[in-house]
Amino acid sequence: MLLDSIVQKALSDIVGAPDITALNETRVKYLGKKGEITLQMKQVANISPEKRPAFGKDVNMARANVEQALKVKRDELEALDNRRRLEKEKIDITLPGRSALPGALHPLTKVYYELRDIFLGMGFDVVEGPEVEFDKYNFEMLNIPKEHPARDAQDTFYVSDDVVLRTHTSPVQIRTMLEQKPPIRIVCPGRVYRHDDVDATHSPVFMQLEGLVVDKNIRFSDLKGAIEAFLKSYYGEDVKTKFRPGFFPFTEPSAEVDVTCAACGGDGCSACKRTGMIEVLGCGLVNPVVLENCGIDPREYSGFAFGMGIDRLANTKYAIPDIRLLYENDIRFLRQFI
Repeated sequence: MLLDSIVQKALSDIVGAPDITALNETRVKYLGKKGEITLQMKQVANISPEKRPAFGKDVNMARANVEQALKVKRDELEALDNRRRLEKEKIDITLPGRSALPGALHPLTKVYYELRDIFLGMGFDVVEGPEVEFDKYNFEMLNIPKEHPARDAQDTFYVSDDVVLRTHTSPVQIRTMLEQKPPIRIVCPGRVYRHDDVDATHSPVFMQLEGLVVDKNIRFSDLKGAIEAFLKSYYGEDVKTKFRPGFFPFTEPSAEVDVTCAACGGDGCSACKRTGMIEVLGCGLVNPVVLENCGIDPREYSGFAFGMGIDRLANTKYAIPDIRLLYENDIRFLRQFI
């Protein structure tokens, strides 16, 4: 019978279909609008009326058998495709993973956080200000008028005649004294700029932290006690300190402070020029002129101020020989601080 041979051929083609595309072509060949089984149904009109029901039933049965065979084969091919895809995407979990280095704070950030926490514990507030500053706040109100020789030492970057990149964070002290009545106890951290050539100890951009205390009856002994308490907290109780006379236009009297050299432990080395001590900060009692400039009566109030380079404190504590190491982001250097 022609219908039986068509069905057998269709089932054979379905079994032999290598992929979904070939299977779809087989389906169209037998069940499409012009498919061989579909055309058999159109032959009903040419069959005698008494044989039509049986013929129609046979054609429908043939169609159903072919459709079932197509479904089974499609499921089989799809499962095979999935196995191939999974095999291709398989990951060998027995292989060792790629190690990831732990993240860590930059040494400058670590030192800043340590300094901040020490001063917060001593009752200071942390105040910040703009890096692009008025000449008035950066110099004039700090008793450094125009043409003052101290300006030469600052090597300032000028934005305009009246605007500069701040050379220290002292303008934050001025802004605070203008806005807040004593008592004042603040530290001012931040980035500062000076027109220095880059070498082992100088950079045109570096980090600084300054402090200011203004209240009644503030004496140099209060300054000395606060500085020594800070340095012992930062470097350790065994650190030795030395106060030397210094000069700063905005403090009077002024001092520079040395501590035991971390590189040699006080024995003397090239880092400390064989003295066993190394300078870490400058300080002094606030000049009465500065207090007057900020509207604070120097007959009623006095104060002390200090300033230090965060970069220098990092170098002296960890015996880092070159300030450039802090800015080059060499992973071999930074990994030592993890």
